[in-house]
Amino acid sequence: MANNRRPIQKIQFPNEILLPMVVSDLEKGKTVTINLRGYSMRPFLENDRDKALLTLAKDPQVGDAVLAEISPKKYVLHRIIAIDGDDVTLRGDGNLGVEHCKIGDVKAKALGFYRKGRDTLDSTDGKKWKIYSWFWTRLYPIRRYLLAFYRRIWLKIFKPKIQ
Repeated sequence: MANNRRPIQKIQFPNEILLPMVVSDLEKGKTVTINLRGYSMRPFLENDRDKALLTLAKDPQVGDAVLAEISPKKYVLHRIIAIDGDDVTLRGDGNLGVEHCKIGDVKAKALGFYRKGRDTLDSTDGKKWKIYSWFWTRLYPIRRYLLAFYRRIWLKIFKPKIQ
């Protein structure tokens, strides 16, 4: 029997091209799974390893992990830390600084994440995500030190496996 397996070719598109198409699909009522790129949601989510399941953002709330357009064609997947009228403040779990946008610029909400190459969804409504979120958001005053430990020591010992 001939081997008909072909290697899978991975193609990456710049976010300014891919994410407007994702938003268009979300506006049509679809859910979309995207591969995560970047380090702003460390330590829970990892670059090129994890995926996010997104749905159209309806009534975003503080604590939600959302896809937001913070400037034309520049998107981030971060947690909402404050909403003041029409103004939204975002911070990635792996970031110390914040970004700002308007409520209308919040395009999608994460329903959950596929982590560490698993096929099971870690739902943002699940106990695991809620406990993690509760602790991590309250550790903000010492997050700088925790993230430094994670980058300088933890990752050297337990290097994440890229899928």
